[in-house]
Amino acid sequence: MSERITIIDFVERQTRRFPNHVFLREKVGEQWTETTYTQTRNEGRVYAAGFMALGLQKGEKVSLLSEGKNLWILSELGILYAGGVNVPLSGKLEAPDVEFRVNHSDSRFVVVSRQQLSKIRQIRANIPAIEKVIVLDEVALQDGEMSIKELHDMGIEYAETHKEEIEKRIASIGPDDYANISYTSGTTADPKGILLTHRNYTANVEQGSSVISVGENEVMLILLPLDHCFAHVAGFYTMMLYGGSIATVPVGKNALATLRNVPTAIKEVRPHVMLSVPALARNFRKNIETGIKAKGPFVEKLYNFALNNAIKYNKEYYNMGGLKDCWRKPLMAIFDKLIFKTVRESFGGRMRFFVGGGALLDINLQRYFCAVGMPMFQGYGLSEATPIICANSPGHAIFGSSGRVVKPMDIKICDSEGNEVPKGERGEIVIRGENVMAGYWKNPAATATTVVDGWLHTGDMGYMLDDEYLWVTGRFKSLLISADGEKYSPEGFEDGLADGSKYVEQVILHNDMNPYTIALIVPEKDALKEYVQKNNPGIDIESVEAKKLMLRKIQEEIDTYRKGGSNEGLFPERWLPAAVAVLPEPFSERNGLVNSTMKVVRGKVEKFYADRIDYAYTPEGKDLYNDKNIASL
Repeated sequence: MSERITIIDFVERQTRRFPNHVFLREKVGEQWTETTYTQTRNEGRVYAAGFMALGLQKGEKVSLLSEGKNLWILSELGILYAGGVNVPLSGKLEAPDVEFRVNHSDSRFVVVSRQQLSKIRQIRANIPAIEKVIVLDEVALQDGEMSIKELHDMGIEYAETHKEEIEKRIASIGPDDYANISYTSGTTADPKGILLTHRNYTANVEQGSSVISVGENEVMLILLPLDHCFAHVAGFYTMMLYGGSIATVPVGKNALATLRNVPTAIKEVRPHVMLSVPALARNFRKNIETGIKAKGPFVEKLYNFALNNAIKYNKEYYNMGGLKDCWRKPLMAIFDKLIFKTVRESFGGRMRFFVGGGALLDINLQRYFCAVGMPMFQGYGLSEATPIICANSPGHAIFGSSGRVVKPMDIKICDSEGNEVPKGERGEIVIRGENVMAGYWKNPAATATTVVDGWLHTGDMGYMLDDEYLWVTGRFKSLLISADGEKYSPEGFEDGLADGSKYVEQVILHNDMNPYTIALIVPEKDALKEYVQKNNPGIDIESVEAKKLMLRKIQEEIDTYRKGGSNEGLFPERWLPAAVAVLPEPFSERNGLVNSTMKVVRGKVEKFYADRIDYAYTPEGKDLYNDKNIASL
């Protein structure tokens, strides 16, 4: 695939290769339906004809706001086949955020699901350039709205009388034409529209195949929002490259109902591979361990022994086994049949691996899923790189790293002055290749500072020990800065504590030229209560005494990283928190502290809890047992 092909070229080619293979799987009522490559391609062309009948011209924009479903994918194909630009929007956006993106992108049309329609109706008067709102589900339509069925019917009719015009439009689409405007989360200012071309996508599919592959006819269940380019490249197009298929989770009446459909979808689809992010991975582990605990103390002890045995054998994956640990392998085979096979059955029984992206995946989570026989391989990328830069994969992984760098692509690590640093030294990750975005829509200034002479400055920190594997350590903007000006990336500790302790749900470190670092901690209240009650029978769990015991337990978890602790040496002692602020509620999308890709937004957390941060730098606030910490429990 070295030629500079478009997404249209790619879909046409793969359809010729796998005409009767299943590509789309979707549950309608109680039945899972199957749509072949040929049917997918043909439907995409029908919707393209429908958009052309509406008057969509080459290069014009269409906003798409919906949960993941077949019609999302078919609508986008229709937009692309018509020469248009899809503006995929997160279903988690509030109405004002949707309004900004629709207007800023110069969209002419909006495609929207029933669940998201109220947002469009709420802002309808404020998006005057929108000529039609196309609704994907059956609802009572209002003025200016039409059904997707009507668009489909228009497409069939238009295709019969405008065949030459349609083929001419398709033939006019080039590799450098825009395919998507993918908006950033806009956590610090107005969101930026990332311009991704047809060739950006097809190049990144080619690059991705250099580090990861799937088998023909294998099934991927996509749990992540389809609006992100990670779902496009690692999902749609990678599965299409290998003749695989994708399934989406049945859409519920609301986001929570859709989330509840995930376990059933996994069991029914029986996927071979899934895309995941750390937040989902933590939930999977929590659910597995809750199920194990429900089977009684004997099974729980057996499970813990089996888990520790497998983790010690697997090590960091690349160095598993060895003479010293060869005796563990027969035990692993026995425990796999007794314990882990049942765990995998709850995931359908065919799961080979997860692909993790979106944020740094703690090494303990990687070790855990490998131990139960469903490795979760960390990858790294960003939307501006369409998005894959590197990935671990079966047979080629080092836990703790972000994996092998894709090829062909140039990469270097640079200091703050832009000079390349030697192997092993940390700096900014900078890349160059055909996957680098075309720029930011209507923002030449931001484009000029981000892409310099073809090199994309990612804003992420990392290092390489050789020419193959990349270690990503965090964001430049997330750095802790001590009073003496020294800097440190906190993500490793934050992920390690949240993933390694059952008493801590979330954590953010803070130090902005302050005398010491503090930790903002969201506690796992149920686990803390259970711990206190187990060790102090008869105690009033709501008493101040009980809450002080909970606070002491949180401090003990942090202290495992200090000298003499089980995690000693993993993080520099000087950056470990000297004060703890226990928070009353989790970071979530509801309070605006988590973005649409499930990442905690550091700047918003610090602003939201500015009073607690200031308080933690007072003598009273530095005291672990202060009134605010006790009240938060």
